[in-house]
Amino acid sequence: MILSLSGVYSALATPIDALGRPDLSTFDRLIDFVLDRGVEGVVIGGGTAEYPHFDVEARAGLATRAVKRVAGRGHVITCVGTSSIFSTLRLAKNAVESGSDVLLLPMPHFFRYSQDDLVAYTQAVCSAVPAPFLLYNLPSFAGELKLSTALRLMKTIPNVIGIKDSSGIRRNLKPLGKAGAELGHTALVGDDCLLLEALQAGWSGTVSGIGCFVPELLVAVYRSYCAGDTARAVALQSVLKDLIKEVVRLPIPWGVRLGVEARGIPCGPMHLPVSNLRQEQIDTLRNRLRDWAMERDLELDRVWNSIPA
Repeated sequence: MILSLSGVYSALATPIDALGRPDLSTFDRLIDFVLDRGVEGVVIGGGTAEYPHFDVEARAGLATRAVKRVAGRGHVITCVGTSSIFSTLRLAKNAVESGSDVLLLPMPHFFRYSQDDLVAYTQAVCSAVPAPFLLYNLPSFAGELKLSTALRLMKTIPNVIGIKDSSGIRRNLKPLGKAGAELGHTALVGDDCLLLEALQAGWSGTVSGIGCFVPELLVAVYRSYCAGDTARAVALQSVLKDLIKEVVRLPIPWGVRLGVEARGIPCGPMHLPVSNLRQEQIDTLRNRLRDWAMERDLELDRVWNSIPA
């Protein structure tokens, strides 16, 4: 069992065809793209992947394919969250059988549940599947894990090895960083705006949706910080924040998909029809990200070539 993870993990979008089915060849390209740029591994089926849009069979197939495609070049973390324990267990067992290294467990989506409900759910899943789990706090899309609940689960469930926190709550950085250090657990930040602050608070690294289309930038922030080059890490974090301001003009997964497209890997249509106003926003962001990518291409090459080993 992997006891800890560190570094940058790219949270992958799920490319689709015109009928909304996973585009497997483009999915393969995306895996190769991020791994070639220095990330420690990939996260399959998380929030960036818009997992509620896909049935269990499609998600299981993507997890299996990812393990084969990665082929030992990095870790595969597979998200197994659904709205029901029955489908969650099916996904979790498939992920283990397919060779995923770690399972990522968001709380159930759709309904709102009490913290005790979330504890019972997490205990049931983790006791039924003997694999390492990361808790996934994703309050914008699923049930919110309060800080006290997350700490309780990390301390009491043996195969919970840490947390990926996408809450964006600054006041949680220090207590979760401290808990990770004391328990020997992983703490991965999911809000890219907080990457450098999280590292300074003792966190292990990041699972990054932005890292799906500019993985070298996230790797550069992480490695610069680890090398003690704080000034460079601060400068790169500023570049990252400016980019995030562009992406969040749309629902985040949409912005990430447009960012991937700007790097030369079209991910297919959006999962929803769009109004005229929304289409204008999409076109504007597409052009901004394309211009950003063109302007930054040489800079990203320089970043990549100068990343500390």
